[in-house]
Amino acid sequence: MEFSLTDEQRQLQQLARDFTRREIIPIASEYDQKEEMPWQVVEKAFEVGLLNVGIPDHAGGLGLGMLDECLIGEELAYGCMGIFTILMASELGITPLLVGATEEQQKRFLTPLTEKPGLAAFALSEPNNGSDAAAMHTTAVLDGDEWVINGTKMWISNGGAAELTVVFATTDRQGGHRASVALVVPKDAPGFSANKIKHKMGQRASLTSELVFENVRVPRDNQLGGLGDGFKIAMKTLDKTRIPVAAGSVGIARRALDESVKYARAREAFGKPIADFQAIQFKLAEMAMGIETGRLIYQKAAWLVDQGQPHGFESAIAKAYCSEMAFNAANEAIQVHGGYGYVGEYPVEKLLRDSKLNTIYEGTNEIQRVVISRALLR
Repeated sequence: MEFSLTDEQRQLQQLARDFTRREIIPIASEYDQKEEMPWQVVEKAFEVGLLNVGIPDHAGGLGLGMLDECLIGEELAYGCMGIFTILMASELGITPLLVGATEEQQKRFLTPLTEKPGLAAFALSEPNNGSDAAAMHTTAVLDGDEWVINGTKMWISNGGAAELTVVFATTDRQGGHRASVALVVPKDAPGFSANKIKHKMGQRASLTSELVFENVRVPRDNQLGGLGDGFKIAMKTLDKTRIPVAAGSVGIARRALDESVKYARAREAFGKPIADFQAIQFKLAEMAMGIETGRLIYQKAAWLVDQGQPHGFESAIAKAYCSEMAFNAANEAIQVHGGYGYVGEYPVEKLLRDSKLNTIYEGTNEIQRVVISRALLR
């Protein structure tokens, strides 16, 4: 067993850590309050090489692995989970092309994202089907050499801002996953529109949208894989991209612990710092235990991906465990801060709001438990 990072990974981790402290932490509260995407952070992330890091080298990208991506993700989420989601949702958007596209398609769609700042998006969820990815209502009908898409997608990160969106649709609403198809839709396609979702509990710096498709036409060669491969591509994608969510959750928990330690040392009660009270010490210890455990499971899952080994079981455990651990850590951080933790003067109330979504997106934690239990019973 080997638990050390390579020199290159340590440098990448430090790059992301410095970027977070310099570019994200100072503006996180502002963009949370404004509910706006800080596009300048996307541009700066592109400049330093922290945007779309999974694009393969044959398409002009860095071709970084899953563990590399997760090391970046943990550091970004330490600063702001909403800004993390902007950058990591773009990795989510390019993953179907890594899973199901030909090399020619990868070059055609992904190379432009290496030439200037740009985002990708992943459009699977719909208003009424939630985690039931085989029950899509968005349709794709083949008309000559073009697919015609009609329907609505919901809760799409980077929706409307992304240069390309991988859209999952069905050719037959009664056909289940065997009728599914994955299509790449450019931002400027006629009939394609986005409506921003406002008043979210957390992750407000991330753009989340409803996407509407009204007779949107894309060339047939924008199809990834064959007919019926859409569902498979989506599931393979999520098996991978749940792991960065776990890494981001560890980043949230780390921030919760650091803020709690700092406050507990400074705040006094009954004539001494509250850090001297065992009740506070136990809360800090529980946070540290969760962080160390969570990091081990997400790094194992990421390592399995990079080794080309099966990883769905581990990625589901990592996502469920780490997201719930982060929520608990943020909740305890508020308790350590007392009344100050309940207001925006300190960052811990934002950590709690931001962490909740991690238990929901990329498949709810109930779905993760279905994945885990099926693997056990199989």
